[in-house]
Amino acid sequence: MKNVAIFASGEGTNAENLFNYFTNDKRIKIKLVVTNSDNAGVIERAERHKKNVQIISKSALYEYTSKIIEFLQAEKIDIIILAGFLLKIPEPFIKAFADRIINIHPSLLPKYGGKGMYGMNVHKAVIENKDTESGITIHYVNEEYDKGEVILQARCDVDPQDTPETLSAKIRKLEFEFFPKAIEKVIE
Repeated sequence: MKNVAIFASGEGTNAENLFNYFTNDKRIKIKLVVTNSDNAGVIERAERHKKNVQIISKSALYEYTSKIIEFLQAEKIDIIILAGFLLKIPEPFIKAFADRIINIHPSLLPKYGGKGMYGMNVHKAVIENKDTESGITIHYVNEEYDKGEVILQARCDVDPQDTPETLSAKIRKLEFEFFPKAIEKVIE
C-alpha cells in the first residue's frame, strides 16, 4: 500500500474527489493533507473525511524544509500529490521525493505553464489567445515550474462562446475524471 500526502491551497475539490475515489482502495492510503492556508476550504473537506491536516506556512515550508521532509518520511509518505498547491516546492523536497511528487495543471503543458499560471489565469489566457482546445496535464514535479515529465494529458474543445468560467467547468470535469486514473497509473 502506498501512503499519500495531498498538498492543497484552496477549496480542495480535487483532494475531496481523491478521498472519495480511493476510499476502499487497498493500494493507496491518503494519510494526510498539507495546506499553506489556515482558511483553505480543503481543511473542512479533509476533516469531514477524517484526514490528518497539517498547516505549513510559506515561510515554514522554506525555513524548515528538512524538518518537514523528516516528518513526511516518519509518516512513511510514498507519494506527494499537489492538488492546487500554489507554492513552489523547494528543491530538497524534489530530491527527497524524486519522481514521487505529482502535480495537476489546468492546461496542456507546455502551454500556459510557469509562475502565475494557475486557475482562472490559465483559462483567461486560453480564451484571449483563441485556442480551440485546452485540457489538463498531470506530471511529475521537478525543479522548474510545470516542466516535469508528463504522466497524462486529457483534452477538451474550447468553443468560441466559452468564457473563463465555462472553460473552468470543462477543465474541472477532466480533473475529476483523469486525476485519479493518473495516480492509479503511477502506483501500478
